[in-house]
Amino acid sequence: MKNTKKIFLNSELSVEEKSEDKAKFHILPIPLEKTVSCGRGTSKGPEAILEASNELERFTGKSEPCINGIFTHPFFNCNFPIENVMLNIEKTTKEICKQNKIPVILGGEHSITFGAVNGVFKGLNFSEFEEIGIIQIDAHADLRKNYENQVYSHASVMYLLSKSGYKIAQFGVRALSKEEVKNRNIFEILYFDIEDIRNKKDLKLPKNFPHNIYISFDVDGLDPSIMPATGTPVPDGLGFNESIQLIKSLIKGRKVLGFDVVEFSPIKNFFAYDFTVASLVYRIMELIDLND
Repeated sequence: MKNTKKIFLNSELSVEEKSEDKAKFHILPIPLEKTVSCGRGTSKGPEAILEASNELERFTGKSEPCINGIFTHPFFNCNFPIENVMLNIEKTTKEICKQNKIPVILGGEHSITFGAVNGVFKGLNFSEFEEIGIIQIDAHADLRKNYENQVYSHASVMYLLSKSGYKIAQFGVRALSKEEVKNRNIFEILYFDIEDIRNKKDLKLPKNFPHNIYISFDVDGLDPSIMPATGTPVPDGLGFNESIQLIKSLIKGRKVLGFDVVEFSPIKNFFAYDFTVASLVYRIMELIDLND
């Protein structure tokens, strides 16, 4: 299969740190591009992130997240109907979590989050009283019942997850429809606008929000001035460090079970955006490490 030898931070890792058994973090590149509705290119996102990661330093200035190991799986085969792709993602993330590892999903369009979260939940064999809360950083609510006749659309992923019973907290959403406002109320979804985030330096999730967390980071949550490489950029987004500090505050005292970074569409010859997303992935790993 093409691209199977691309490895996150390959230039910095020891043989042991790259081993499947050793690694705390399991990178799963999923180049899904089936329901995008504006700019294209998400199928090229995972490869660009992996290539850019080799220009990262293993030391962030605070720690070395890779010391606990980062294993990169082969590129996911997305050449099936999207329903089958979702089931295969679920199966793979389930197996990763059964080994008490943390899946790190590189997208690809946002649809992948549905399969990933279901796999995490089933892999950890939760009881009926345990829940997963989803932290969604995004310019869009993704709460349409379906979009352009696609049930598994990138614009419907949070609707599907809400309908499945997962609790969701949205951060930075600044483009949504009336249907999505209605669905926010129906599913009792928490949401914090850009103004909320900037006015509260130490933003916290409510105590009744689930202890177990999955993070879904759509790169269009970032401001287009630093991240134009996405299909649907929206003005007045988050800054890079602002995003890191937000996640740090939100996960404090909670357990992060997995995360994804999605909707990255690389722009040819503009390597800075590839490097920005690779840096974001590595910094989220660091936050999880320091929080555990």
